[in-house]
Amino acid sequence: MTIAEVSKKYKITQDTIRYYEKIGLIPHVPRSKSGIRDFDENSCNWIEFIKCMRSAGLSIDVLTQYISLFKQGNKTAKTRKELLIEQRNKLLKKQEDINKTIKRLDYKIEIYDDIISGKRKDFLEKP
Repeated sequence: MTIAEVSKKYKITQDTIRYYEKIGLIPHVPRSKSGIRDFDENSCNWIEFIKCMRSAGLSIDVLTQYISLFKQGNKTAKTRKELLIEQRNKLLKKQEDINKTIKRLDYKIEIYDDIISGKRKDFLEKP
C-alpha cells in the first residue's frame, strides 16, 4: 500500500505517518525498488495499534518506550505488560471521571426539563 492509501484507510495524515516512522513508532516500512514506502500488513498493524493507543490518550513517549521494549524481544514482555496495565489504569480513572461528569450533566438537564415544563419555579441557578 502507498502512504496515500494508508492515510485514507486509517484516516491519518501522511505527515503523521512519516513522523511516526521517523521517530520509530512504525518499526520497519518496506520500500519499493524506487524507494517509495510500500506498507505491508505488519506496517499497517503498527499504524492501527498506534492510532488506537493515541486515541486512548497514550503519549508518544509511552508508545516509544513500548516499541523500544518490543524490539528487545520476549525478555521485555513483563515490562511491556506492566506499561500497558499502567496505561489501562489511567484510562479507567479517566472513564470514572467522565462518568461522574455525565451524571452531573444528566442531573442539570433534568432540572432544566423541570424548569422548562413549569414543574419547578423555585430553582435558583447554581453552577
